[in-house]
Amino acid sequence: MSAYWIAVASAEHVRRGRKGGFMQVNHGKAAPLRRAKPGDGIIYYSPTTILGEKDGLQAFTAIGTVREGEPYQGEMGGGFTPFRRDVDWMTAEEAPIKPLLDRLDFTAGKSNWGYQLRFGLFEITDHDFRLIAEAMSAQAAVS
Repeated sequence: MSAYWIAVASAEHVRRGRKGGFMQVNHGKAAPLRRAKPGDGIIYYSPTTILGEKDGLQAFTAIGTVREGEPYQGEMGGGFTPFRRDVDWMTAEEAPIKPLLDRLDFTAGKSNWGYQLRFGLFEITDHDFRLIAEAMSAQAAVS
């Protein structure tokens, strides 16, 4: 059975990963990536467009499926070699989180809905994955 995950990163970083066919979380740490398995669904939530700026983006910015293989180190320059996982990204539109807050299992009825986003990667329900995929007009089969 597949699991479904929310990962958190700025939209700028998510776009870099989409272009390269990979994901990174928690500033390149390997341990969280090992929790996601091949075939799992992954959705990125971006609180901001650029890391450190408070522009209020608060949107889902990418959706895909974790590919076969283990986490590996990528080269970002300056000696920074963050861990990554390969992902098959779907064609999708960015979707704001606010219209979904009352309908998502992980946010419904919670005034502090952003708290768990601090963890960088957390599991969500099949219901939430499908709801977000629909909001993003994702162009791939969601199993």
